[in-house]
Amino acid sequence: MRHPLQITLTILLTVIFMTACGKRRPPLPPIEKIPQRTEQLNGYQQGNRIILYFPAPQLNAPDESVQSIRRIDVYRMAESPDEPLALTEDEFSARSVLIGSIPFDAIQKPSATLRYTDSLEQSGQFVRLRYAVKFVNSSGSKAAFSNFLLIEPTPNVSLSPANLEAEQTENSVTLKWQQPKQNTDRSEPANILGYNIYRLSGNIFDNQPDKIKPINQQPVTETTYNDSSFIFGEKYIYFVRTASLGADGNPIESLDSNSITVSPKDIYPPLQPTGLSIAASPGKISIFFPSNTEKDIAGYFIFRSLDGNLPLNNWTKLTPTPITKTNYQDSSVESGKKYFYYVVAVDTSGNISKPSEIVSETVQ
Repeated sequence: MRHPLQITLTILLTVIFMTACGKRRPPLPPIEKIPQRTEQLNGYQQGNRIILYFPAPQLNAPDESVQSIRRIDVYRMAESPDEPLALTEDEFSARSVLIGSIPFDAIQKPSATLRYTDSLEQSGQFVRLRYAVKFVNSSGSKAAFSNFLLIEPTPNVSLSPANLEAEQTENSVTLKWQQPKQNTDRSEPANILGYNIYRLSGNIFDNQPDKIKPINQQPVTETTYNDSSFIFGEKYIYFVRTASLGADGNPIESLDSNSITVSPKDIYPPLQPTGLSIAASPGKISIFFPSNTEKDIAGYFIFRSLDGNLPLNNWTKLTPTPITKTNYQDSSVESGKKYFYYVVAVDTSGNISKPSEIVSETVQ
């Protein structure tokens, strides 16, 4: 008769053996996790606002998935500038406040970058602001905090320039504006290093605010600017920002001035052709003239008459379309007759110059 302990061991070994010899079960699917926090939260101060931006999350999953990001919460913590830079997520969570969210309709738009604007109520005191964002899925579960973004806003950033106007001339678009008198914290005088001028093509809202650059190399100190790099026929949107000295010694821009749309039109005729010369040979007359210096010259029209006193608009146009060469040979002439000629220049917008001087010659 077996001892009870032997029986127990036999049963246990039998169970282990049967388990080891059984068929393997299919592996369990991996447990989904909420997407990892973004580590690319960036931002900058503009006027009394902090502009936050970071890459949008990848294509969202269906609602039932934990990866279905449906909003992004934005957190802010105010601290003294001399506090230690190191901070744990638990400490930030306990001291920060939820200041807003980016909704789902903004997340699902086809954009590579998301933005959030935090408007500050500045009291003139220097503080350090610490920002972070969290992705939130359809069930309300949240990912970890993003990287911390630390910004020490400058309270006395100048207000925006006012009453921006534009005037077109042949060679430039002249911008004029009024100098601001106060800063965003209502202190005076305005903290002005200069002004930055921006020119956008198309819709102002199609341009990414953190990537646009001013058209001036250095802040201008006058309240006027001549833009000579425009192209006739294009549509431009102009606005100006004041540049102030920031707390860290770097320039900080104001909010945008009013924006104005300018569509420069070429209504300016080319210069009058000059320096015509003429030569006659058997059965033909040749005309020569220097080329115009304008970049948009399309060509030249040649006019002829047998009567030098005939009104110019009654002369015969020998070239139905503008010629691009600066010489012309007239072979439809008769020997012994005297012919008179003048030339006009035409540009790509159809503007026509004043007539050149009249030259004449008798056919041999």
